[in-house]
Amino acid sequence: MLLAFDIGNSDITIGLHAGTEWKPVWRVPSLPDLQETFYAMKVREHFLENRLGVGDVSHVVISSVVPDLTGKIVQVAHMLFEKEPVVLGPDVYSRLPIKILRPYEIGADLVSNALAGFTLFKRSCVVVDFGTALTFTTLANDGEILGVSIAPGLKTAIKSLSQNTAKLFDVPLTMPTSVLGRGTVHAIQAGVLVGYEGMVKHMLQRIKAELKDDGLKSVATGGLSSIIPSLKETFDVMDPFLTLNGLKLISEMYR
Repeated sequence: MLLAFDIGNSDITIGLHAGTEWKPVWRVPSLPDLQETFYAMKVREHFLENRLGVGDVSHVVISSVVPDLTGKIVQVAHMLFEKEPVVLGPDVYSRLPIKILRPYEIGADLVSNALAGFTLFKRSCVVVDFGTALTFTTLANDGEILGVSIAPGLKTAIKSLSQNTAKLFDVPLTMPTSVLGRGTVHAIQAGVLVGYEGMVKHMLQRIKAELKDDGLKSVATGGLSSIIPSLKETFDVMDPFLTLNGLKLISEMYR
């Protein structure tokens, strides 16, 4: 059984893969100030709740964009599973069948996304990840990462607006029926969610135009990828577990 950790700026997504699917997948807040014992306790609790044995884990793979947490999760792998994990980074990138742009600068999650997307389509594609940041990772037909575009994520944008208004508002991530906001909450939903709908569509159009590639494939991933229902038809595939799928491929290739 493979255990994968995708350490993001907001959450650590943890998934178990036992042959056919990711089950279960759960999240733990990314809190760099806490010790590895906190994360070990959280993982152990989840194993107990799901009646899983730590001895069933045969391999561990880690992707991280939070350096202060990487070593702590490595220690969790040592403490609970007595495994040396594969940690995604430049040393691992050289073994992958894609060409990495700026290996010491690019986020490990984007590399995992790129590998999973290219493996899925086996041709030029764009991976759009709806996370803490909204990212567009574009690959050529030969698997070379051509470039990345980054914007604030949906939650990040809404949090920024709601915290800087005169009153604090809890703004649900719900697509409004009208772009004409009738109150502060509705106004933020209209501006951010409808605005992001247009931005995603326009970015994909610009990328296709710049590459002169009408056959360019696209895949959406990330925990917020289903928030804007109208975007479903924009993508060839929507896969919330794409990053974990990339980590699974990396673990297999590294072994």
